[in-house]
Amino acid sequence: MALRKIVEVGDPCLQKRCRQVTEFGPHLHQLLDDMSETLEHANGAGLAAPQVGVLRRICVVLDEASGEFIELVNPQIVSSSGEQTGLEGCLSVPGKWGIVTRPNEVRVRAQDRYGKWFEVEGTELTARAFCHEIEHLDGHLFVEHVDHFLSDEELREYLEQEEREGE
Repeated sequence: MALRKIVEVGDPCLQKRCRQVTEFGPHLHQLLDDMSETLEHANGAGLAAPQVGVLRRICVVLDEASGEFIELVNPQIVSSSGEQTGLEGCLSVPGKWGIVTRPNEVRVRAQDRYGKWFEVEGTELTARAFCHEIEHLDGHLFVEHVDHFLSDEELREYLEQEEREGE
């Protein structure tokens, strides 16, 4: 496994629609392993292949409940429900945070690293990450949903309030 360089806003790969994965062999397995290691190292909630310069429909999401990585190849959202509004950032847009509304529950159909189809459900942060990462595969960034970015002071106040509400 190896750490991959995360590309940042302004890189043309982040604005392109990714191609379907058709080969499920060692190259894909290496990419998925590298993406998981890169995501863990960056302490993020999810990572899409275009964020490491690869224009394929692949993403890795950290499952909030289990702490395990969910590998999604050729993912598509098949259903969503509810609504949540909360803080969102992106490894490709460092230092920028905004408030984004997403579904609270999301069901995704995808293939695993061997090409087998499966479905997985996520709620709250995991649902947010599914939506965020799958948008990357179509060349979109979370910044398209943000009315304004939080200043350092607003971010600090937001996090403090979240902490107080969680007690």
